[in-house]
Amino acid sequence: MLSRSCIDAANMPIPRALTEEMWQAVLANDASYDGHFFYAVTTTGIFCRPSCKSRPPNPENVGYFQTAEQAISAKFRPCKRCKPTGQNLPDDEWIALVTEYIDKNYTESLTLETLAYICHGSPYHMHRTFKKVKGMTPVEYIQQVRIDKATEQLMASNKSIGEVGTVVGLSNTPYFITLFKKKTGHTPSSYRQLHQNNMKEAFENGNHNETRSLLDPHHS
Repeated sequence: MLSRSCIDAANMPIPRALTEEMWQAVLANDASYDGHFFYAVTTTGIFCRPSCKSRPPNPENVGYFQTAEQAISAKFRPCKRCKPTGQNLPDDEWIALVTEYIDKNYTESLTLETLAYICHGSPYHMHRTFKKVKGMTPVEYIQQVRIDKATEQLMASNKSIGEVGTVVGLSNTPYFITLFKKKTGHTPSSYRQLHQNNMKEAFENGNHNETRSLLDPHHS
């Protein structure tokens, strides 16, 4: 018989480590364990039935809850594929998982396959749903996040253009420069110089409010 999921000091359920028996059930997609426990993936915030057909996660990132209610109380979201609560996860909540993952991991190599894996869906369905919810494709969203982070780096550091690109996940410098210009209308170098000049002028004129606005990476 499975033990109860432990509770932290704030009465928030937290996932316990799977036993070897449980892990083997997950690997085998063993439906006979459904209802006995739900496994939760800490890196994605998703929880599943043992029988879920999604690709097995890294065992280091998996724990379990005895009930779906405990998983939900701990802020995990139900898998869209195996529906551990018996209901479909709304598309906007499903895509929120994807955008949260991108926002946290934009420096890594992100493909449709990677994103589909972490959100437990197919690349085609995830791509179509993402565009419906966000009004842009996953690739466009990733590009925008990286360019926004690049503008922050250009304003806040003296890193070279190549270093800035690498820091935001765009290690191919010519591609980074081309994409940056496409998104902002400026090359990274001209963007940095333009804002430095504007900041200097604002300081000289004593217009501190304008100076603060120029620090906004979306200001051009």
